[in-house]
Amino acid sequence: MDLIIRKVVTVVEEVCMDGQKAVAKPYQKCVAAAVIKNPFAGVYAEDLSLLTDVGEYLGGVLAEKAVRAMGIAPEQAESYGKGAIIGMNGELEHGAAILHPKLGKPMRDAVGGGKAIIPSAKKLGGPGTTLDVPLHYKDAAFVRTHYDAMEVRFHDAPAADEIVVAVAVTTGGRPHPRIGGLQIEEIKGEDGLR
Repeated sequence: MDLIIRKVVTVVEEVCMDGQKAVAKPYQKCVAAAVIKNPFAGVYAEDLSLLTDVGEYLGGVLAEKAVRAMGIAPEQAESYGKGAIIGMNGELEHGAAILHPKLGKPMRDAVGGGKAIIPSAKKLGGPGTTLDVPLHYKDAAFVRTHYDAMEVRFHDAPAADEIVVAVAVTTGGRPHPRIGGLQIEEIKGEDGLR
């Protein structure tokens, strides 16, 4: 079965102010998401490799769309995340098959690297279901300044036989970080953690 994409949506936010204070340097948060037909909706299958291949394809395509939408070079991406909303005739494992085995490498290639694990979230739901795609710094997961999320929601998706696959990328961390912890300039970049 070929991949059937009903639509692709890209949303860019430019953050200029948070709370009562302007940010020192405006930054962008972008999510690129595809609404796809779930070939396993309503049936149980042991072999989900078709969805794994879909994840490999969409990881690169969606991350490239996000980078282009923000008008940045790939290496300017600072944090990333991924997520899926699986329609009610599907299973959580369908989202896991897309997000985990193969999506990461092409996504990392599209954002100019990334040693840290790509945080993820998945859930079952119908049209209008929201998902907070978790975000953190792409080269060191323990950089607290970049712990964030970006919400994804479509009024018409996912239908019972669809999956929403989302990739989020940013050009910065939270607006006014001041809770301490590891800073970008302090990372060693050896293991994706610190």
